[in-house]
Amino acid sequence: MKIKIMTVVGARPNFMKAAPLIAAINEHNRRVAPKGPGPVRHTLVHTGQHYDKEMSGLFFRDLGLPRPDVSLGAGGGTHARQTAEIMSRFEPVLMREHPDFVLLVGDVNSTVSCALVASKASYNGACRPVIAHIEAGLRSFDRAMPEEVNRVLTDHLSDLLFVTEESGIRNLRREGIEADKIHFVGNTMIDTLLKFKRRADSSRSLSDLRLRGQGGRPREYALLTLHRPANVDDRKKLKEIVEALSPLSSTMPVIFPAHPRTRTRIEEFGLIDAFSFASPAERGAARGKINLIAPQGYIDFLSLMKNARIVLTDSGGIQEETTCLGVPCVTIRENTERPVTVRKGTNILAGVEKEGIAKAIATQLKRSVVRKAPDKWDGRSAKRILRILIDHGRSRFRF
Repeated sequence: MKIKIMTVVGARPNFMKAAPLIAAINEHNRRVAPKGPGPVRHTLVHTGQHYDKEMSGLFFRDLGLPRPDVSLGAGGGTHARQTAEIMSRFEPVLMREHPDFVLLVGDVNSTVSCALVASKASYNGACRPVIAHIEAGLRSFDRAMPEEVNRVLTDHLSDLLFVTEESGIRNLRREGIEADKIHFVGNTMIDTLLKFKRRADSSRSLSDLRLRGQGGRPREYALLTLHRPANVDDRKKLKEIVEALSPLSSTMPVIFPAHPRTRTRIEEFGLIDAFSFASPAERGAARGKINLIAPQGYIDFLSLMKNARIVLTDSGGIQEETTCLGVPCVTIRENTERPVTVRKGTNILAGVEKEGIAKAIATQLKRSVVRKAPDKWDGRSAKRILRILIDHGRSRFRF
C-alpha cells in the first residue's frame, strides 16, 4: 500500500523548501525494498498565490522541480480574498486525491489556507489527512506581520511540526503543543542551498553586471532585497532606508533585484533619483546610486548572494542563507523569527531607521564572519522529514 503525500507551495520561497523533499521522495521510490516501507505517491499543488509565469518557470527549472500536478491559479487580491479563494479551490482537490499527509511549507497565505481546509476534511466521514508543517515554531512575536498569524495558526492546526532551529521547539512548547508532535529536523532551504552552491559559480550574473575584477575574482559589492509591505509601502520608512544606503553606494555598487511592484512604489514616492537601472545590456553597475535590476532566478541570485561583501534584507530566508554561507547580513527589521542567525554572528537586526541601519552596516563591514552552520543545517533535513512521515504512516495507517 502506498503512502500518499500532497505538498502545497504558493510562493517562490516555498519552492526552495519543498524541492529537497520531492528529491528525497524520488530517491526513496528508486531504492524501495520489497519488504521495506512502500513507495510514496506524491502530488504537488501550486496555489498560484505569487505567480509570474517567467519567474516561476525559471525557479522550477533551476531547482529541478516537476511541473505541478495541480495549479489552483488563486493569486491576487487582499489577504482575505486570497485566503478564501485558495480554500475554495483546494478543497475539491483534497477530497478527490485523499492524501494521507498534507505537507505545508513556510508562512504564506497558502500555508494557513490549506491547513484550515485539511483540518476540517473528512474522507468518507472517517478521517482527515495528517497535517505536517515544515518550518514550524518560528516566531517574531509581532502579530502585525501577516506571516506571524499564518505561522501560529498553521502550527496549532498541524499534527507534525518540523522545526529548523531550537528556538522553534521552545516556542511551540510554550504555546502548549505536545512534545511528541515536534521534530527538530534542520532546514530544507539549506538543503537546497548546499546542493546548488557550486552550480552558482557558473552563473553569468556577476559578469553581466561587471562585478568581476582582474582574474575574474568578484569585486566588492552589496546585495539588497526589500519586499515587506511595512518597508516598501511606507514612504517615510523607504526614504529612511534609501538614505541609510547612500554612503554605502558611494563606496561599492549596491545591487537591488526589485519586484515591479517595488519599482512602482519608488516612483510614486519620488525616490527614483537615488536609483539607477543596471541591465546586462548596459554592462555595468553604477556607484553612488542603488542599482535596480530585474528579479533573478534561484541560481543567479545565489551567485550574487554568496559573492557579496554584505547583504541587506528584510527576508527571513535570506537571513538563513547568509548565515550558512558566512556572508555578513544586515536585517532591515525590528525583529526576526530566526534568532539563530543573530546568535551565530552573521546577522544584525538594524531596525528601519537611518541611524540604526548605517551603524549596522559599518559594524558588519568591519566584522570577519566565519561560517558556522547551526545544528542540523547539513543538507539532510528532507531525508529526516521523509523518514518521520513514513514511520508515522506505518504506525497510523498500518502501511
